[in-house]
Amino acid sequence: MAKNHKDAEQGRSASVRRIRHQGRNGRLSRERVLATALELVDREGLSAMSMRRVGAELGVEAMTLYRYASSKDAMLDGLVEALYLELDEALAADPAGAEPDWRAELHRVARATHQVAMAHPHVVPLLATRMLAVPLARRPLAVLKDHERVLVLLEQAEVDESTASIVCRAITAWILGYAFVELQAMVANSEETEPAFRLGLHRMPVQELPRLRKTAPAIAEHGGPEGLAAGLDALLDRFAPNAR
Repeated sequence: MAKNHKDAEQGRSASVRRIRHQGRNGRLSRERVLATALELVDREGLSAMSMRRVGAELGVEAMTLYRYASSKDAMLDGLVEALYLELDEALAADPAGAEPDWRAELHRVARATHQVAMAHPHVVPLLATRMLAVPLARRPLAVLKDHERVLVLLEQAEVDESTASIVCRAITAWILGYAFVELQAMVANSEETEPAFRLGLHRMPVQELPRLRKTAPAIAEHGGPEGLAAGLDALLDRFAPNAR
């Protein structure tokens, strides 16, 4: 788990790292504004994100930022965009071979998505809430390119169009849902060393929740990339068993 956390931290975008080295009065750009907002949320959580706070981080008035994001909602959409841009960077930094296998490529995309999500846990909820609020065609181009990437790979596998739409939805649901489960709050008292008290199992009624009490310690463990891969293979075997 420590290694996964370290890999996730190393997966932060180059744009975010550059922000830390730029002067407070450096030239503003959309990239810099979004990277600063992302760094703020990484550090303090989504509740800390406001136009005023991002402006203060950059040393400018909040009104100045409306040139780069027209509202707080637009800034939140920008955070989603920043994650998918980071995904593009991660995939470019670890390119596929000359003739990549479609299934191996889907696994590569899934691993990179998981790595980015684990690096920015406070932003992950936006992958659900903003997708619910923003129609498909109005989502950031980086998000749409990710959908396109998966559909291209399914086309390479000669999956028919109607099946491809089902598989694409299932893949998206699995990858994002897996990240949500990995990041769900499980620990009731972080100062406790005894697993049962750490998870607060004594608060669960024994007669009503016997299976959950028994399984909770295992559920609380992160599945990591291995669990992600196992679920993706099961999904592909179910929906595209004959794909080449």
